[in-house]
Amino acid sequence: MFVLVGAIIVLVSVFGGFVLEGGPLKLIIQPVEFLIIGGAALGAMIISAPKSLLMKIIGKVMGSLKGGGVNRQLYLDLLKLMYEIFQVTRKDGLIALESHIEHPDQSKIFTKYPNITKQHHLISFMSDTFRLIVLGGIAPHDIESLMDLDIDTHHQEGAKPGMILQKIGDSMPGLGIVAAVLGIVITMQAIGGPAEEVGHKVAVALVGTFLGIFLSYGFIQPLATNLDLAAEEESKVYESIKSGIISLAKGFNPIVSVEFARRSIPNEYRPTFQEMETFVKGVK
Repeated sequence: MFVLVGAIIVLVSVFGGFVLEGGPLKLIIQPVEFLIIGGAALGAMIISAPKSLLMKIIGKVMGSLKGGGVNRQLYLDLLKLMYEIFQVTRKDGLIALESHIEHPDQSKIFTKYPNITKQHHLISFMSDTFRLIVLGGIAPHDIESLMDLDIDTHHQEGAKPGMILQKIGDSMPGLGIVAAVLGIVITMQAIGGPAEEVGHKVAVALVGTFLGIFLSYGFIQPLATNLDLAAEEESKVYESIKSGIISLAKGFNPIVSVEFARRSIPNEYRPTFQEMETFVKGVK
């Protein structure tokens, strides 16, 4: 939501200021310039990234436009989910986890939290780790090292969409210059014509430079930064899960294990201990 608000502010500020200064807005709207710059940027992105990454970029961009993502409610649901799972191990033993981790989509616990179960990587991260705990014979610090490796891999993959967009954003001013040079070439052919015609062609050529810089610094690079921050926030979710599960593996009781997970939550989303305890225990 805020991405769209920011985009509107950028458009209104730039084009509104241009119009207030007496600039003809129709001169800025040059479909050919958009075709040259936008088409070249799209082609460069296709060259840069494999199909799977391109689909991920599209998904991430659409997700940022829709809003949502990591929020306080997600963390509260995650804490409650872990608490319920931890309670199962306390009451029925580790073996009771098998029915939940082998088929999370059929688990009576996991299915209560659709905003979590729809995140397949996160569910796999939890299930695979619980599976190791059920197997036994693995020290908590070894499980923690394995989880750290998984988190690093996930973070590296999550950073790729923002990295690609950042590179495309860096290239946009150069592509704008390409469009401007092509416009100057066309202008040179009409150099002997009326001054108004030559001036119009020069203005159109300069629009190419403007669009390249404007699209880069006004949209693409800020969007790349947004994706980078979103990837960082996703990694924090995994860190919180890790803290809770490792605490359980070390023998702490469910509420203490969940408290370890709570302490790993960033301050802007972290509930107080009383809020967490009330929520996970379902106390009215």
